[in-house]
Amino acid sequence: MPQRETTVTFECRTSGLRRHHFSGPLLVDVLQAAGPLFDPGDRRDRLRFLISVLGRDGHRAVLSWGEIDPEFGNTPALLAVVMDCRTLDDEGPHLVMPGDRCGARHISQVTDIRVRADDRLWAEDGHPA
Repeated sequence: MPQRETTVTFECRTSGLRRHHFSGPLLVDVLQAAGPLFDPGDRRDRLRFLISVLGRDGHRAVLSWGEIDPEFGNTPALLAVVMDCRTLDDEGPHLVMPGDRCGARHISQVTDIRVRADDRLWAEDGHPA
């Protein structure tokens, strides 16, 4: 997959200001390669989907598909495989969210990524379940 590079700076509550250089594929490219089941006749159907990313330490973050989709939010989220010129092969990829002020959605050592429609959040009548 095409590799992107980005340098991010974020403020960590416990260790202060942090700056790292990452490279890896865009998260949206990785997920599209997995073949999510969107309705091809309705481009807005993608907006119903949520992405849950889990790290080896149990830390997780939830994103919306629209947030990373180039036709909507276009956030260049990376599934980084290199950090500060060091490969992450032994520890696993990192989720990198450029533009986040704090690093809470930075997930180290990603072990699982799930894409699910939000159908369970809404009752048949369109109101919250």
